Amino acid sequence: MKFFYTLFLLAGFINASFAQSEKQVKWSFTSKKITDKVYEVHMKAEINGNFHLYAQNAGVEGPVPTLFKFVSNPLSSLDGKVKEVGKLVKKKEEVWGGTVNFYQGSVEFVQLVKLKGNIKTTVAGSVEFMVCDDSKCLPPSEVQFKVNVGG
Repeated sequence: MKFFYTLFLLAGFINASFAQSEKQVKWSFTSKKITDKVYEVHMKAEINGNFHLYAQNAGVEGPVPTLFKFVSNPLSSLDGKVKEVGKLVKKKEEVWGGTVNFYQGSVEFVQLVKLKGNIKTTVAGSVEFMVCDDSKCLPPSEVQFKVNVGG
């Protein structure tokens, strides 16, 4: 019985720890019409306190870079790669063995989407990310999103 109690507590601790990165970053997802069939999907991260969020290219192996995964949609196509809009910090960190790339405060990621007609649809996917401060890193988190485009 002690084994199952210990296992239950450990599972709860692991589950709680994986949600920690998500608590340090507030994500918002919006779209902006550029032309009749072209939209920008904006994915904004508001980063708490002294934490920082790694760029899509973290600079070195070790920290988990921010990664966007999009659900395939036959009514639209992605145009190019996700762009980063914010003040990129490049800092040499001994713990990672090199220079890392990250954002503090806030950063916006922008993906261009082309619609295949004058239609209304959604752009859906997820973002995986990790945050650190000067003394610790939190386990990576993943947030799902869905944004309306068109119409």
